[in-house]
Amino acid sequence: MTYEAVIGLEVHAQMLTDTKIFCGCSTRFGREPNSQTCQICIGMPGVLPVLNRKALEFAVRTGLATHCTISPYSRFARKNYFYPDLPKGYQISQYELPICEHGHVDIMVEGESKRIGITRIHMEEDAGKNIHEGAGAYSLVDLNRAGVPLMEIVSEPDIRSPQEAAEYMKRLRALLRYLGVCDGNMEQGSLRCDANVSVRPGGQKEFGTRAEIKNINSFRFVEKAIEYEIRRQIRVLEEGGSVVQETRLWDSSRGVTESMRSKEEAHDYRYFPEPDLVPIVVDPAWVEGIRASLPELPDAKQARFLSKYGLSVDDASQLTEEKAVAEWFEEVVRQGGRPKAAANWMMGELMRYLNEENKAIGECLIQPKQVAEMLKLMDNGTISGKIAKTVFEEMYRTGKDAPAIVKEKGLVQITDESAIEQAVDDIIAKSPKEVERYKAGEEKLLGFFVGQVMKATRGKANPQILNELVKKKLS
Repeated sequence: MTYEAVIGLEVHAQMLTDTKIFCGCSTRFGREPNSQTCQICIGMPGVLPVLNRKALEFAVRTGLATHCTISPYSRFARKNYFYPDLPKGYQISQYELPICEHGHVDIMVEGESKRIGITRIHMEEDAGKNIHEGAGAYSLVDLNRAGVPLMEIVSEPDIRSPQEAAEYMKRLRALLRYLGVCDGNMEQGSLRCDANVSVRPGGQKEFGTRAEIKNINSFRFVEKAIEYEIRRQIRVLEEGGSVVQETRLWDSSRGVTESMRSKEEAHDYRYFPEPDLVPIVVDPAWVEGIRASLPELPDAKQARFLSKYGLSVDDASQLTEEKAVAEWFEEVVRQGGRPKAAANWMMGELMRYLNEENKAIGECLIQPKQVAEMLKLMDNGTISGKIAKTVFEEMYRTGKDAPAIVKEKGLVQITDESAIEQAVDDIIAKSPKEVERYKAGEEKLLGFFVGQVMKATRGKANPQILNELVKKKLS
């Protein structure tokens, strides 16, 4: 029997505000435990929360960018449960009246566009953090995160494979970073997701029993965790068992999901309207002002790169994944670099060096103007493509300009045909056996002669002139 997976993601995005959602405490990451707390975020009796207006604006921006309807009237609710890192004994969230509903995100799957529906986006406060390691027989609680503003972005169960789930997460992260509402740092927990996974026999309309995988914090783990859970559920069904509704955790070291707690019935959180916060009434004019301020988003930028610069779909897609990379590319073009050449060098050499050093594009010494200058040296024949790689590496390591490096290292391309011809004659004279083999039909030896001349000229011979001369001399 064939099975089909049905997947929905609940993505938790930490909003990029300076202060918490209901108080003035800092949201900065990595501070001393419990140093960024006050009476409100540690749940002291009698204190009153006040909504951070910037958090509301960020939620609305995200809703507009994902084609959601912005609710003119929404409110907060208390989600009641007990856990050591939840000092009030409840979490302030949104329940029946969220701020955003009924949107979508488009992803590319095997070259085709697929639409993933968004059920809702709501605001809520984060809990603290339990620390179990290094505390002996005890666990410690750090409440610096308590009250940090979150958006929970809940998808429709439209995802059908682990690859689609990972692609959806990537597109959503890119969108949030373009909007400036979340830094998308999954290692620090700024973006994480819960995955609801079920399987059903092919052709069946009814959903199977789902399991929820909690707190997955990387694209690779999203894919791996869902892959494992699909296989596990299929195995249970094929062995005659029944999948139980439960919450599971992903163990990345072992590559498996493990049961965390049973969830036979929906958990009763006893939601009720938050009495300490007034309902949110959104001014339509304010919403339209936010809509007008939205930046060019990834899909629109990718379409523009295709039409304006004549790039391939792959190049345009990669260049627009990160806003800073897209802006860097356009600056190279504005400084006179040819678009296709600029894309090739950025996606090839530059990204390779950045990935090796785990750096963002804004952290490297090389600047867009310098890349444009190097491309001009290639266009006017001053340096060859091979020499350009040497120049580029030196630019990246030192921050020096291309013309200075070329002059300093004597890397100007040899375009004098007579000088290249002399070098070709010398190599042919030194290689009688290879000449004989080439004339006997071993045409692949052309590369040998070209390589030897390049070696003799320290890579400075003009490749086009060189190839033509070698063929002419050996014919």
